[in-house]
Amino acid sequence: MEEEKRQLIIDLYDIYGLLLTDKQREYFEDYYFMDLSITEMAENYGISRNGIHDQLKRTVIALESYEEKLHLYTKIKKIDSMEMDLEIKDRILSLLKE
Repeated sequence: MEEEKRQLIIDLYDIYGLLLTDKQREYFEDYYFMDLSITEMAENYGISRNGIHDQLKRTVIALESYEEKLHLYTKIKKIDSMEMDLEIKDRILSLLKE
């Protein structure tokens, strides 16, 4: 996966992660933050590599679906690129992330 796409997925997780199931968050964090391989995860959880792969794929699709519907990532990026007082910008961004 290209680094830009990986970073987008992580950014979406930062925004929408709480909307995922506990298991989806656990797998996502192991793969993207702990840098575990799918094989390592399959061994740790006692399921097939395909099961891990499918769960990660469904999780990414869910994150992308949330963004398609809510557009929070897009709004955050637009606000972040605007020229305005940094304190005001930080307040607006923190409100969007709540």
